[in-house]
This record gives sequence, structure tokens and C-alpha cells, in this order.
Amino acid sequence: MPNSQWLKLLKQHRAIAVIRASEKDLARQMALAVAAGGMQLIEITWNTNQAAELIEQLRTELPNCIIGTGTLLNLSQMQQAIQAGAQFLFTPHIDISIIQAAVNQNIPIIPGALTPTEIVTAWNQGATCVKVFPIQAVGGTRYIQNLQAPLGQIPLIPTGGVTLENASEFIRSGAIAIGLSSELFPKHLIMSGDWHLITRQAETLLENIK
Repeated sequence: MPNSQWLKLLKQHRAIAVIRASEKDLARQMALAVAAGGMQLIEITWNTNQAAELIEQLRTELPNCIIGTGTLLNLSQMQQAIQAGAQFLFTPHIDISIIQAAVNQNIPIIPGALTPTEIVTAWNQGATCVKVFPIQAVGGTRYIQNLQAPLGQIPLIPTGGVTLENASEFIRSGAIAIGLSSELFPKHLIMSGDWHLITRQAETLLENIK
């Protein structure tokens, strides 16, 4: 997927559902629930059980969604993810070899960074966007807002502290999109299998960031 197409999708949808689960079937239900709520950007973290198989399955089951992966720690995991059909890649860190390999294969790569130096380093190495994580550790929306003057040309995706309530504020602060995991999938709803309520969570999120 060309970078321009990925950035267009981010501006269109603004929110990425980040799914991490100990069981493949559980992760699948989580993906189906948010897709039913209108979310089309779905990340299956690589440390989810049978992540590769699930990515392949969701590519078929959810043809209108863009299925990617995250928590990639090395080149081997990245190549396995690409072979499984992952359409975008997140890492929690800056790994130049991963960034350059993804760029060479024309797949959006979004490394994790926190400080301005890390963000610029990732961008200069070819990152499509930069994940600012964990955002709650450095001031939340104000941090994103403060980065805009010097680094406004770099598309930022904050995660780790984004909620349904503050999601729209992150977008207003300059984030190109946001990523949500536990806030989108409350543990008690997962344990009780209340998938319709998780669908409603997704709908509420999208309403809030319109």
C-alpha cells in the first residue's frame, strides 16, 4: 500500500482498533465487533495467539477493513506478518532494519517513539508515521499539541492513554489518527462476551471524532 493511500485512510477513519488477546477466537470476536461498529483500521498485535492465522482469516472475513499488525520486535516477525497479509506494521520501538525493509516492500511502517529526537529519527529513517507511545506518560493531548510547531510535518499516532472521551481532543491537537486498545475493549465486556456493547463502544468513538 503506497504511503499516500495509507495517510488518506488515516485522515478518513482517524481511529485504529488495537487488538491483543490470549486466544485467537477471542481476538476474532473483538475484530468483528468493532468492524460492526464501523471501524475499518484494525491492528492485531503480533503477541496475540495465532496472530498470523488470524490476520489471514480477517483479510477474508472483513474485506472492507484494513488489517495490520503491531508489537513487531524484529525482522523475522515483520516478514512473517507480511506473509500473513498484514497491510500495515507497528513497532513499539525504532528499528532501522525493520523500517527500511518495510519501505522497500511498500508497506506502511509506524515505529514507536516518545521524545522529539526519537520521533525525528524514525521519520528521517523512512517511517510512514510515528506512534507516540505511551502518550499518557508525557502529558497526553498537550504533548501532541506542543510537538506541532517544530514537528508538524510528521504524522503522529498517539496510543497508550487515548480514551473514548479524549479521542477527539487528540485529533484537534494535531494527531493524524489515534490507537485504542483496552479503552475500546473493557475487560468486563470481553469476559462476559457482550460484543454488541463493544460494537457500541466503536460507534461512540467514531461519533466523538467526526
